[in-house]
Amino acid sequence: MKVAVASIDGTLEGKVDERFGRCRKLVICDPGANRVEVLDNNTSMELAQGAGIQTAQNVLNSGVKAVISGHFGPKAFQVLRGAGIEAYSAINMTVKEALAQFQEGKLTKLTGADVSSHW
Repeated sequence: MKVAVASIDGTLEGKVDERFGRCRKLVICDPGANRVEVLDNNTSMELAQGAGIQTAQNVLNSGVKAVISGHFGPKAFQVLRGAGIEAYSAINMTVKEALAQFQEGKLTKLTGADVSSHW
């Protein structure tokens, strides 16, 4: 299953970004194919409004089934949920650690947004 992780620098060793919509990079991992790709999220970062929605759309276009970030706003969460993509919270850890905890079933699966708009 493909998983996207909001990342501050696009590496496995870098930290998970706490802000989904305004993360710098998205690390897309496909453990089954042993493949990792990095999507630049600068366009969404620079938006005055709708960054979460645009980032969620980028995730949808990449074909992932789950997303990991520190936090998710209500609009981004709504787009992800509508597409059947699960959202997980990972705070104060590297992308690699977050992926390992996800595979072990240790991350918190969110049932709704955990921050307000424009966080």
